[in-house]
Amino acid sequence: MNLAADLANRRPADVTELADRCRAAGVAPDGPVTPRDLARTGEVLDAWEKVVDASDEEERAGLLNRMLAAAAAYPRMTNHAGAGWHLHYRDEGQPLGDVLHALISVGTALHLAGRGMHRLRRCEVSECATIFADTTRTGRRRYCSHRCANRDAVRRHRARTASSD
Repeated sequence: MNLAADLANRRPADVTELADRCRAAGVAPDGPVTPRDLARTGEVLDAWEKVVDASDEEERAGLLNRMLAAAAAYPRMTNHAGAGWHLHYRDEGQPLGDVLHALISVGTALHLAGRGMHRLRRCEVSECATIFADTTRTGRRRYCSHRCANRDAVRRHRARTASSD
């Protein structure tokens, strides 16, 4: 979820940046990263942002189900490169753009199914469109950062004091 939000909030400018950011997030490309991977990642992020911006749970689930169907590969246990056993939801040798499609789709589905369908959103500050996954205990997070929460609190305070004058 964090990689998806990071890539969506600040789209990679080129294949080198895409590869570097994926590696930093623990997603090692199996082969060279190509312009096709960059374009495919953009398509996946466009579809994922529609999931983020869905108006209700049914629409969100429908959009995410379409992403999952397009990324379908049977889950399998793997211990590639001695990194420890973990699940892969992709076929071996897939290009990075397709790998990201599977990871983002499955990761989003697991997050929403496990934590709640409302736990993926954009910041509530009107001039901020940052996407975030709510991983708080209460599930009531409204802002992408403390900075935006504070900015909105100051704005509300100023509006209250201006209206009481």
